[in-house]
Amino acid sequence: MTNRFSQHRSEANVESGSSPINNPDESDIYLLFHKNKLLVSTASAGEIFPTASVVSSLFKNRSARASDRLHIGEFDGRACYLAELTTPEPIPEGCALESLRSLFDRLAPPLVALAGRAAQLLNWQKTNRFCGSCAARLNRKQDELAMICPQCASISYPRISPAMIVAVVKDGHLLLARSPRFRRDLFSVLAGFVEIGESLEDCIRREVYEEVGIRIKNISYFGSQSWPFPDSLMVAFTAEYESGSINVDGREIAEAGWYTPAQMPPIPSRISIARRLIDWFVESRQQI
Repeated sequence: MTNRFSQHRSEANVESGSSPINNPDESDIYLLFHKNKLLVSTASAGEIFPTASVVSSLFKNRSARASDRLHIGEFDGRACYLAELTTPEPIPEGCALESLRSLFDRLAPPLVALAGRAAQLLNWQKTNRFCGSCAARLNRKQDELAMICPQCASISYPRISPAMIVAVVKDGHLLLARSPRFRRDLFSVLAGFVEIGESLEDCIRREVYEEVGIRIKNISYFGSQSWPFPDSLMVAFTAEYESGSINVDGREIAEAGWYTPAQMPPIPSRISIARRLIDWFVESRQQI
């Protein structure tokens, strides 16, 4: 599928003022959030995100208000804007507020990228209101997506947290584990955040050994995925078992085991790169 979403990093195109959004272009797309939920169309066909006509209706009586809108890119040549609803009512007919996770399995990849970018930028704005150096209130930088301190000129850019995720294979079996944060029957491949001073490969070796006591070898790059919960970049690898026996740490991992394609427990949804790794393993075994 052609990616019709472009990000336009070079300009922020900020619209100031926390009153209702005024005079939108008819073709504009709006990603409007309220308490981590996104306003979407519930119609079976048509636009998934509100366009200018819906936005005009939403704000015409000034009963709903929004934060400053922020230009975050274009989709099919149409400007896309992010804003947060400070009051959620009235919800336009045919629309609803839904969590981003619930939408991911329903949206095409370019729309996932657009919604994910919006969610990450909203989180960045909400958590970067004051300067970390002098505590002054930050302003939006007008020529790029950044916040700038009016006192000391310190600049804060949107944060990206790199994390590794890896499919470890041993004699036709895949290493799967369950985190205490998962529901009790859901298993996935191992993942963890990169620490200061580590390469991605160092992170993979450390995380696998710390979490399940396994040494690995023959690490190969697989792919990557932006994961906006809240700001991760998942970098995926495959690897082979080298030595050790499973010994879960009891903190990050509650249980783990080796699984064949015929023995798979419940696994993540197809939207995640974790599932793509698991599907790769299953398909590779079918080709043998």
